[in-house]
Amino acid sequence: MSDNQASSTPVEPSSVESSNEQTTHFGFKQVEKEQKASLVANVFDSVAAKYDVMNDLMSMGVHRLWKRFTIDCSGVRAGNKVLDIAGGTGDLTAKFSRLVGPTGRVTLADINLSMLQVGRDKLRDRGLVGNIDYVQADAEALPFPDNHFDVVTMAFGLRNVTEKQNALNSIFRVLKPGGRLLVLEFSKPTSEQLSKLYDMYSFHLLPKMGQLVANDAESYQYLAESIRMHPDQETLKGMFEEAGFEQCDYQNLTGGIVALHRGYKF
Repeated sequence: MSDNQASSTPVEPSSVESSNEQTTHFGFKQVEKEQKASLVANVFDSVAAKYDVMNDLMSMGVHRLWKRFTIDCSGVRAGNKVLDIAGGTGDLTAKFSRLVGPTGRVTLADINLSMLQVGRDKLRDRGLVGNIDYVQADAEALPFPDNHFDVVTMAFGLRNVTEKQNALNSIFRVLKPGGRLLVLEFSKPTSEQLSKLYDMYSFHLLPKMGQLVANDAESYQYLAESIRMHPDQETLKGMFEEAGFEQCDYQNLTGGIVALHRGYKF
């Protein structure tokens, strides 16, 4: 079976995951673990310039409501230290910057330099310069002190991490006692009918949109596949608990196409 044939229709994660501890999935493909970060970097290098435009088109603007809900659930207030991991073009960081005020700090972190530069330029163009730091960082090995942040958020980034449990463990370490983690991520639709419609959209329309707008169908094929390979709601909740988080829960948004997971460090 060719690569094109293998990726033309969605498959269940259990049918493509390998028991080989040296490999992991990149979309529906199996790759060496040490290769995945660079492959993901290539995807986001390619889409960075059109990332915001494509987000609006792909979600018909609904991603703004998902992010607003995340911010409303964050409990961020003046003086807080906030870490926005995989913060990309800075949608959450922009709002957090205003909420924490001059006595707080927001760190926009992303492993991909192209995305970080786009985010930095966008936020500086908006005049947001006083309380934001920009750090190129790997979520699996965050370069911050223990017990440092009041709130950590990660929107649409966890599914691209090679070792997701390592990332959750790293986040737990840098959170202060009493701090909270919020992960906004694509998830599993709650109805079979919606799931079928979503598959049709993801694997037939999305790559075509990527080709037309960003001249890159392949990257958006990967993004669709990466969503299908991401742990479902209950599995991710269990991973939160394994990392040490308590009072873990999640809320399905748009029929489970997206879910917001929350956990606290006590």
